[in-house]
Amino acid sequence: MKWFGRKAASTPTRPPLARAWLGLGWAGAGDWPQSYEAQLKGAVIANPVAQRAVRLVAEAAGSAALHAVAAKEGDAQAALALVQRRVAGQSLIETLAAHVLLHGNGYAQIGHGADGLPATLYALRPERVTIEQDRAGWPVGYRYRAGESEMRYASEDAAGRTAVIHVKAINPADDHYGLGCLGAAAGAVAIHNAATQWNKALLDNAARPSGALIYAPGDGSVLAPEQFARLKAELEGAFQGADNAGRPMLLEGGLNWQSMSLSPHDMDFVALKAAAARDIALAFGVPPVLIGMPGDSTYSNYREANKALWRQSVLPLLAKLLGALGQGLCDFWPELVLEVDLNRLPALAEDRMLLWDRIERADFLSTEEKRAMLGLDATRA
Repeated sequence: MKWFGRKAASTPTRPPLARAWLGLGWAGAGDWPQSYEAQLKGAVIANPVAQRAVRLVAEAAGSAALHAVAAKEGDAQAALALVQRRVAGQSLIETLAAHVLLHGNGYAQIGHGADGLPATLYALRPERVTIEQDRAGWPVGYRYRAGESEMRYASEDAAGRTAVIHVKAINPADDHYGLGCLGAAAGAVAIHNAATQWNKALLDNAARPSGALIYAPGDGSVLAPEQFARLKAELEGAFQGADNAGRPMLLEGGLNWQSMSLSPHDMDFVALKAAAARDIALAFGVPPVLIGMPGDSTYSNYREANKALWRQSVLPLLAKLLGALGQGLCDFWPELVLEVDLNRLPALAEDRMLLWDRIERADFLSTEEKRAMLGLDATRA
C-alpha cells in the first residue's frame, strides 16, 4: 500500500492532531533548554552520562550482525551490502539509531546508481528536515535546509518508488514527527550539569566555603570603601582557588577569621546528582550499572544489565530501523526482509545456547524445522 501521492488523492481530508511537540521540547517544561540544538549540546556534548548512554545504544545497534531475505539471493546480498556500507564516513544503522533515539526521527535518502537501483543510503540530520504536506494532511515531500541552502526531496520518485525512508519513534501527539528521548531527559541533564558546575565552584573555592573575615574594632567603626575593596582584592588574588589552598593568612588588627563548612543539608546535591544520572539513563533505556553508577557494579549485575540493554532497548530499536529500511527498499528488491542475526550476538550467546539445547532435545521436530526455529534457513543471506 502506498502511503503517499495516490493515497492522498483518494482519501478524504482528516483532522490534524494538535502539535504540542515539535521535536523541540514541551512549552513550559522547566528552566532548561527547550530547542533541540540546545538540548543536544547540553546532553550529548557536555554531559558524560547522556553521551555514554547514547553511544551504548547507537554503537550496539551499529555493531549487530544482520541478515537479509529476498525473492532472489542476489537481491538479499545487494540490500545487505547497501545497509552496511559507510557513506561519508558514517555507519547508517548507528547514525539512524542515534537520530531516532535523540530526535525521534530518522531520514535515509536513497541515492540511485546507473542501473536505477539504490547505490547509497545517506542519513539526513533530522532537525534540518521539514515534512511537506498536501491539503489532506498527508506527507508528499521533505525539505532539507542546511544554512542558507534548501533542497526538496519527493517522498516518491517518478516511478512511484520510495525516495526518502522516514523512521520515527511513536508520538501520540503528532501525525508526522516522532518523539525522541532528549526532551524527556532535558531536566535530568540540566540538574546533572548544574551539580557538576557546583562541584567545580567548590573546588575553585578550596572545596568548601572558606569562611568570613569579621572586622570588630573597639570603637565600633566600619571599613572605609577603599579599605574594603583593597581587602577583597587581596583575598581573591592571594587565597582563592586551588593553587592557593592552605596558604596561611596574616590579619591586621581588628580582623578575625570565622571558619565555615557545608551542612549535611547543603551536601544533598551529591545524592541529587546521582538521581539525575539514573534518570538520564532511564530516559535512554540504559541500565544504570552500564554507565558506572556506584553501588551496582558487580560482574553478575553487569552481565544481566548488558542482556537487558539488548533486549529492551537495542533490539526493539533495530527492529524499527530494519523494518523501515526493508519496507522502503522493497520497491527495488521485492520481498526484502532485513533482520538481526540473533545467533551472532555475543551479548545473547548464553540465552541462544540454552535455546539450541532445548531445540536439539526436541526429538519430535525434523531437522528442517529445527533449523527454521534457530534462524538457519537456507534462504537466509
